Order: sequence, then structure tokens, then C-alpha cells
Amino acid sequence: MPGKGMDEPIAFFNGQYIPRSQLGISVVDSGFVLGVTIAEQIRTFRGQVFRAEDHLQRLWHSLEILSLQIDLTPSELLSIINHVVEHNHRLLDPEDDLGVSAFVTPGRYIGYSGPGPVIPTVCVHTYPLPFSLWASKYRSGQAAVTSRVRQVPISCWPRELKCRSRMHYFLAEKEAQQRRPGSRAILLDQDDLVTEAATANVVICDQAGRLLAPPLNRTLPGISLKVVNELAITLGIPFDFRPLTVADLELAKEILFTSTPYCILPVTELNGQPVGNGKPGALFTQLLSAWSDLVKVDIVAQAARFCDRKA
Repeated sequence: MPGKGMDEPIAFFNGQYIPRSQLGISVVDSGFVLGVTIAEQIRTFRGQVFRAEDHLQRLWHSLEILSLQIDLTPSELLSIINHVVEHNHRLLDPEDDLGVSAFVTPGRYIGYSGPGPVIPTVCVHTYPLPFSLWASKYRSGQAAVTSRVRQVPISCWPRELKCRSRMHYFLAEKEAQQRRPGSRAILLDQDDLVTEAATANVVICDQAGRLLAPPLNRTLPGISLKVVNELAITLGIPFDFRPLTVADLELAKEILFTSTPYCILPVTELNGQPVGNGKPGALFTQLLSAWSDLVKVDIVAQAARFCDRKA
């Protein structure tokens, strides 16, 4: 365990707490060689880890899909996460917050490293949330395009697997930037149905005022999507899961992206056309306000305050 006077962020790596500056993964690790990495991105509010239990439940489910076992229990990993966060948040402004990455790989790749025991790699590290990437979009909205790059078929791996094998995201986002700089990609599946955005779930408000999201068996069940569903129930807003087409997106009064770092963002332009009146809508504003009340942080004000923070 690092000394109490350590004045730099720490990380947990394979059973040890180390300075984050010393953190590195081997070039023969399967996570690097094959992209076989189970990962959860978490964030804090007021220095407290948000929905950690939900994230760890999803992480353990992903480990089960891979038949991968680590020498930690969920409660032990949660204690590690809390320790890393407690130490690292003290180095920030008290009103600032952190992103938390917890990831597991199968360990070294024997095809490159030879025979011998293989032990999974387990890491927890944090980073100051990059508010500059989305701070202005709470008010101006996010542009999006429906990508020609398709979601990975469920015949390759189940949608509930939270992994970092994300070449399709990279290609879709690259295409989106070429078509409309500053936009984000929405991916369809092989049946032309909406799945998710790259690193975000998609929710729409239809003309009847209902919130709709793709069925959970067609997309990664997002923790932030779960929060939006819970907030909608509390606010009396109808919420349902059903297949969505591009036409549903085009006819929507509002389109929302939900993701851990920014919680919820309004999509105000789709494929070059305005969504609704081209401005963040009433349901977005209502849900974001309710989220701020839930975590006792003004999410918009915090992002604006720390968007110019030096790394």
C-alpha cells in the first residue's frame, strides 16, 4: 500500500497499489494482443462512487460469459475501488469528480510469451472526468448520424458482454466525423434496427410523450439507461423497451444519449436534420434536473466549472 504522503494518483494493479505514473500493461497481455478485456467505466459524484454495485454485477456477468475467474470477490474489488477513489479524489478540487476504470484481462498471451501459468490481469485506475468533451452540449445538444458500420452480431458475442473489443465503434465514429464533424455515431444491427450509439445507449421521446429504448437483448444494458428508467418512473413519464427503426428516430420529439461520464445528453440533430425544434427538449431538462437532485450535484454547472481544468 502506498505511503500516506503520496501526492500523486494511485492505481491498483495485480494485487498492489502503485503510483499511477508506473501503471502499464505488458505488450504480451491478451488485453493488448487480442483486445480481450472486460471493463467497467464508473464515475463519482462528490467523490463517491456511483452505482458501483450495478457496475460490478455487470462485470461479474461478463467474467462468467468468458469463464474467467479472478482472485477477488465483488466486495473486495469494491473496497479496492473505494480506496483508489478516496486517495485520488483528495488530489482534486472537492467539487470535482473522477472517472473510474476497472478492467480484467485473461493475462499473458501464451502465443507470444510461451508456456507457464497464466494469471488474469486486474486493474483499477482513475482519471479526472474530461468535462470539456460534453460541457457545452447540455445546452447546445449533440449531433448524430446513423452509421453504415453495423453493431457486432449477437452470434459473435452476447450484447450484455461489456468488453473493449470496439473496432466497430472506432470505425463508426470515424465515419461520423467524416460525414458531420462533431457528431456521434448511432449503430444499427443486421435487421436495420437501432442498437446503441458508440459508448452510449439511445432513448427517444415519441410524439405521444413516451420514452422508448431498444430492447435490452439488442443492446448493452447500460447503468445510466437504468437510472433514466428509474427517474422516468418516479416522474410519471411512460418508459418502454421496444424495437426502434431509423424512422422512429427521425419522427422523435427528442433523442437522448445516456452514458456514465455525462449521464444524459440531448441529440438535437440527426443525419443533418433537426430533432424536434433543434434544441434540448423538455423531457431532457426534466430528467437531467432529477439526476442532479439524485446525486446532489448540479451536473451542468459542475461540467462548466471544470471543463477548462488542466490535466
